[in-house]
Amino acid sequence: MEVFEAIKKRRSVREYRPEPVPEESLKKILEAGRLAPSAHNAQSWKFIVVKDARKRKKLAEAANGQSFVGEAPVIIIAVSLDPEHIMGGGVPAFAVDLAIAMDHMTLKAVEEGLGTCWVGAFSQEKVKEILKIPKKYKVVILLPLGYPADSPGQKSRKSFKEIVSFEKFK
Repeated sequence: MEVFEAIKKRRSVREYRPEPVPEESLKKILEAGRLAPSAHNAQSWKFIVVKDARKRKKLAEAANGQSFVGEAPVIIIAVSLDPEHIMGGGVPAFAVDLAIAMDHMTLKAVEEGLGTCWVGAFSQEKVKEILKIPKKYKVVILLPLGYPADSPGQKSRKSFKEIVSFEKFK
């Protein structure tokens, strides 16, 4: 599958079939994240893979009760190991680094026939407690992963002209 095709096919999946994610597919998805660029090539992150049904249910509760999070057979949790690092432009490095890594994973998941959904609405404290994550780190994204049970349609997007300008802001 070409990258642009995966970009166009990617959807936020909120209904998953119960069958497990093949280990080979999971490894490829995690490898796609591992290969992502990061500030200073530091890769200041950890990806936690959760398959245990009880932990997935607890994570769904920590995600403001979004049940679909726990219904996915796998949840990948992205954790920043250096949440204090600010890049020269004034932007937190973890936000950029993990957005790139997780996007690599979402696109690889599409290629593998799997679905994902970025989940940023969750209790930092509850997720850390469930997964025994030290306080000094920051949970950035929960990424449910599995075979889609629904077929979400393509969301509308703003036109090219509305979001792109050349040479200056307009």
